[in-house]
Amino acid sequence: MNANKATTNITRMLTATFALFCAMPLGIGGCGPYYHELRTEGQRAMRDEDFFVARQLFYKADEEKPQKLENLHDIGFCSMMLAREKFDDLNHAAALRELDTAIFYFEQGMTINPAHEPCIEGKNIALEMKGQFDEALKHAEWVSEYLGPAAKQHIYLAKELEERGDYEGALLRFRQAVAMEPKNPYPHIEFAEYLFRREKHTAAIAHLQIAYKLDPFNREVANILIENNALPQMKNKDYKSNKSSGKSDSPPSSGAVSDSK
Repeated sequence: MNANKATTNITRMLTATFALFCAMPLGIGGCGPYYHELRTEGQRAMRDEDFFVARQLFYKADEEKPQKLENLHDIGFCSMMLAREKFDDLNHAAALRELDTAIFYFEQGMTINPAHEPCIEGKNIALEMKGQFDEALKHAEWVSEYLGPAAKQHIYLAKELEERGDYEGALLRFRQAVAMEPKNPYPHIEFAEYLFRREKHTAAIAHLQIAYKLDPFNREVANILIENNALPQMKNKDYKSNKSSGKSDSPPSSGAVSDSK
């Protein structure tokens, strides 16, 4: 993991957060009107990328209704974006203080909901931006161990291990994710992407074929298989079965896929 990777991660998080704000009506929730007004104005400031003003509004919202998960996350997020601005200005000391603030508020959010993915990801990115790569990895391991055996958590850890060059560890976690949810196309797709990055083309295609049989309506997967002349042939009844019940017509066992090719 390097600074460029951390920047890529935070850019992805920023894009997802902005998309969420653009899709949601402003001022919704279960708190009083003044809290909503503060949240609404704060979200507008975030859309305008005025993160200092947004954070001040979220601070006031926290005074009105303390320990609201979405507000804690947004304070952390604004602090992280302010840290990036400080780094751009070569004010590293101020940037590190902002990152400490971000981590504090993400952790506050995780005390309310330990499985809150935006706070989990936010804390990890903030640690990476601080250069605490070992701490970021420990955090990913904690997520995998304590937040249940869901495949998504193993994929999260696998990506952290891959970024640090532990390819064997990443491979193990991807395999575990697929084994946990063999009928879920998502782990197969993520595993296939990893295998492509490791230039294990045959194994990657095999996992995409499994994913396609589980979800033949995923056009991105279908297009990759078509480009590689590897699209499985499925009967009309198979499409109907997948569409109506989510069940596939006996997709090949993930255990039969070799990850060495």
